[in-house]
Formats: sequence, C-alpha cells, structure tokens
Amino acid sequence: MNALRNFLELLNYKFTIGDSISFTPKSIFIVILVFILTFFFLKLCRKIIYRTLSSDAKVKFKSIFSFFNYFVYTIVILLTFQNIGINLTAVFAASAALLVGVGLALQTFIQDIISGVFIIVDQSVHVNDIIEVDGQIGKVENIKLRTTRAVTRENKVLIIPNHKFLTSILFNWTENGVITKEYVEVGVGYQSDARQVTEILLKIASEHDAILENPKPSVIFNDFGDSALVFQLYFALNSSFISNIVKSDLRYEIMEEFKKQNIEIPFPQRTLSFVNPPKSLQ
Repeated sequence: MNALRNFLELLNYKFTIGDSISFTPKSIFIVILVFILTFFFLKLCRKIIYRTLSSDAKVKFKSIFSFFNYFVYTIVILLTFQNIGINLTAVFAASAALLVGVGLALQTFIQDIISGVFIIVDQSVHVNDIIEVDGQIGKVENIKLRTTRAVTRENKVLIIPNHKFLTSILFNWTENGVITKEYVEVGVGYQSDARQVTEILLKIASEHDAILENPKPSVIFNDFGDSALVFQLYFALNSSFISNIVKSDLRYEIMEEFKKQNIEIPFPQRTLSFVNPPKSLQ
C-alpha cells in the first residue's frame, strides 16, 4: 500500500516553471495518451475515406489530409496544455512580440497552403496541364500543398507558390482539352493577290506534320495595315507546349514561299516633310 501511495504521490507531484507553467507526471502521461489516441483516430479516418476514393483522388487528398493533420494536432496541443495546468494566455502574452513576428513570417506560408487546398478541391489545375502565370509558361509536373512545380519549354523547373493562382491571372491552355488553336500573323504588300496569299498559307499549314487536319487550318484577312495587308493563319495543335517551334517552322516556310512567288513582306515606311527644309535638301 505504501508503494502504491508513493507512486500516486509521485504522479501528482507538481512541477512549476515560472508563474504560468505547472505540470505533474500524470499530466505528461495524459498528453502522451491524447496524442496516441489522436494519431490512431486520424489514421482510422484516413483509411475510411481512402476506401471511397480513386487512385488519382487519393494523391490529391493526401495533401489536404496533411493540412488537416496539422490543424487537428494544433487544436489538441492547445486544449491539452490548457487543461493540464499550463496557462496559455500568460504564455502568449509574454511572447506577444515574438508571435507577431512569427505570424508575419508565416503569412505567405499559410496563404500558400490555403491556396493549395483550394486548387486541389476545385481542380482548377491538374498534372500535365499547360499553364501561364505572370508570363511564365510551363507543364505542371506535380501539385503540392505549398507549391506547384512545372517544367518550361526550356526544360527548366518552375516552382510556383500556390497563392499566385489566387492573386494573379492564370491561363490554363489545356482546361478545355489538349487541342489548342494558335495563329501566325504576316503582312504582304498592297499589290499582292489576297486569294493567292490565302492559298499559299493554307498549303504551308496543311504540309506541317504537327498541325491537325481536323479542325482544318484557316486564314483570316485581318486588316488593312499602314503599309501591308495583314493575314492571320489559324491552326490546331494537340500539344500547345511546342507551339513556338511550329510557329517558327511556319514563318520559315512562309518567307521561302513568298520569295518564290515574288510576294513582298513590306516593312513600315514613312515620308517626312520639312516646313523649313535645310539648304542641302533644297
């Protein structure tokens, strides 16, 4: 009996640190037990939810569940510490300046995490999508809770903080499917035959391997420019990631074909008139 009484007294012996922190060995065991129960509870929840999800959805849910874990553990820590005798109000008051600094430092971090959850939930961006953010174009490789990684046309890794998707304009080139429409613009001299120019452009587009036959390429007589007739050659690709290469190929072909057909690609010209011309020009 004495041994049991001594053991109980040891469990209830109060340790004090400063004026706001006091705890007993029993409270430490309670904290450990609460964390173990929380761990198994979250593990059980994850198993139950995973049974109803597809393989693709499981990958997306993993990031959301990680955020949920952090949130639950934070709440458990605060409630447990408050109930075992640690005065959190006094601790927070004593470290107010430090907490303000930490809060400011974590502001963007938390914003990125919340944005990542929104992206995963509303599925505005998927892996293998081709996106454009702040003038940067890349193919999405993976979407994490804080950042999204994409590979540019130059094979460079583009790491995008997730809050960019909420604060900047996002162009998702493949949201409506992998097929996208592109165009190349060219101007020809006013003496050129517009019908002939249209036929040449369509012929060049139809002979390029990367350009789709359906939908067919088309030409628009876009404008009467200051020094040229402006045409736009529209075409479809099943990989917009290579659109810059295809456009370059078409421009080479257009220049060569126009030279063969004596079709001029004019440059802007201006006529200057002097009110009081210099004597050398009189």
